[in-house]
Amino acid sequence: MEWENQTILLEFFLKGLSGYPRLELLIFVLILIMYVVILLSSGTLILISILDAHLHTPMHFLLGNLSFLDICFTTTTIPYVLESLLSEGKTISFSGCAVQMFLGLAMRTTECVLPGMMTFDWYSICNPLRYPVVMSKNSFVPMAAVSWFAGVINSAVQTTFVVQLTFCQNVINHFSCEILAVMKMACADISDNEFIMLVTTTLFALMLLLLIVISYSLIISSILKIHTSEGRHEAFSTCSAHLTVVIIFYGTILVMYMKPKSKQTLNSDDLDATDQFISMFYGVVTPMMNPLICSLRNKDVKEAVKHLLRRKVFNK
Repeated sequence: MEWENQTILLEFFLKGLSGYPRLELLIFVLILIMYVVILLSSGTLILISILDAHLHTPMHFLLGNLSFLDICFTTTTIPYVLESLLSEGKTISFSGCAVQMFLGLAMRTTECVLPGMMTFDWYSICNPLRYPVVMSKNSFVPMAAVSWFAGVINSAVQTTFVVQLTFCQNVINHFSCEILAVMKMACADISDNEFIMLVTTTLFALMLLLLIVISYSLIISSILKIHTSEGRHEAFSTCSAHLTVVIIFYGTILVMYMKPKSKQTLNSDDLDATDQFISMFYGVVTPMMNPLICSLRNKDVKEAVKHLLRRKVFNK
């Protein structure tokens, strides 16, 4: 009978870079350093945005959400990845894998939607007279809520479809339970999963990237109207830094989730290492760059950090 020939998988083995122990040690050190930087920089931004009344603005509220999201995004996978890189038994239960897959995809989707929402703030700054009306509390709080809600719904749908698949093996060729890596183990038809992934990637990554590029085009046209060269240079510097982070994040996601997925590609090990490093890049490098480029280069944030440090010194 077909039911008797099926095996119920209770746990998965995360292959990662098992065959390269020296490379595993190097990856462990790099990821650990970047994770500490993420926690310190994002945590600092959240702390000062709460303590400093001057940062109680829509922009810093959304940046604080982005920093909190970066901490959540990396914490869903990095601690487990670090542990697995140093241990021999790199196993994870089926339920643990499902939870990790759900949380990772939810954070990733929210990370795609939130910068799209933030473009409204960035562009509204170009119209100072309308800014208090456009970016009122009734606007920016729902923007953040919608970003988180979209992430949870998208992840719930895709994770539900994946956990219902029949799996032919229990070896995940990845550092963590990344949804594409888990799908590769399925022996059932995954065309529905691929279609849902294509639609959501188009909606949450490609369309939002186009929205951000259009918004930046409008912002740049406003910058060109600035009379002083110093003001134009500072504005261009900030915009180019923001845009670089955005393109890197969305670009890596589009490469991962919108490339052709023939049956041979899904079952091939040739691109697995590349996929792992791409996943690691947008899962660790981009969250590390977000607070350093998007927030800590901001004059108001710098002043808030200096003020907080001076207050601590004087209190001692």
